[in-house]
Amino acid sequence: MIKDKNVLITGADGFIGSHLTEMLLKEGANVTALSYYNSFNYWGWLDGQEHSNLKILTGDVRDPHFCKLITKDIDIVFHLAALIAIPYSYQAPDSYVDTNIKGTLNICQASKENNVKRLLVTSTSEVYGTAQYVPIDEKHPKQAQSPYSASKIAADAMAMSFYNAFELPITIVRPFNTYGPRQSARAIIPTIISQIANGSREIKLGDLSPTRDFNYVKDTCRGFIELAQCDEAIGEEVNIATNTEISMLNTLEIIAELMNSDVDFIQDKQRLRPKNSEVFRLWGDNTKIKKLTNYSPQFKIREGLKETIDWFTDKSNLKKYKSNIYNV
Repeated sequence: MIKDKNVLITGADGFIGSHLTEMLLKEGANVTALSYYNSFNYWGWLDGQEHSNLKILTGDVRDPHFCKLITKDIDIVFHLAALIAIPYSYQAPDSYVDTNIKGTLNICQASKENNVKRLLVTSTSEVYGTAQYVPIDEKHPKQAQSPYSASKIAADAMAMSFYNAFELPITIVRPFNTYGPRQSARAIIPTIISQIANGSREIKLGDLSPTRDFNYVKDTCRGFIELAQCDEAIGEEVNIATNTEISMLNTLEIIAELMNSDVDFIQDKQRLRPKNSEVFRLWGDNTKIKKLTNYSPQFKIREGLKETIDWFTDKSNLKKYKSNIYNV
């Protein structure tokens, strides 16, 4: 179903977007990949990627006219473009409104006007906040515990309004915490790996008590593709999750073991979220996606971490990360 389809990926230059670009090209799609415009002509993780079915564009989803232009003659839109860093949302919440809410509105409006056949809007498990019950299914209440999560709750609602009001064929895709090669240094797993790989004896981290449902990036991308091919997912919000949880501390211990390291942990106060903003427990229910599609996570946490460590410890990759500073 994906083969030969004209596909647009917004945020294709980012962590998940670049992996999704590669996977869709392997599936035989004609991919238009949107990279955030900058004067350096830098394409993020798309730099160096070449394929006869790949077209890279630069621009900004905050521009509605540009969104209308790039969605013309597109069959499927994977909308991943967003501001994602939670700490930065404390400093610049207005930016999150512009990119995450207005950007999503622009993509929805453009998709409607150009008769896009499927639109997959990327949500986040952060919209659930600290679990009121586990595993967290799609009916769990939404809790805005950071400006970032508030913007994503609003973006999801905006997208769903286009399904209800205009029958735009939308699916809200809600990945739980994705990790893997190329992930931003602001996330905990790259933070741990890069510090150890650079020879640090003491690892600076925030609170290690919260739990997360970690998805390896290849599993997350496979979930996106499965949902894009599932008509029953239209008008639905769907988790991508492993249906497991692990604490930050246990994650650190596994990484240290796999890297043969006996590092010590130091709590860095600047890495702590405000008390009422920290999401202490995330454990996702994946019953719905497994019922709708053939999706099933393929990577156990140790296997995914091993692949991630192998990538980060390659010197050509590690040098792209500034492990000695706190990446907001």
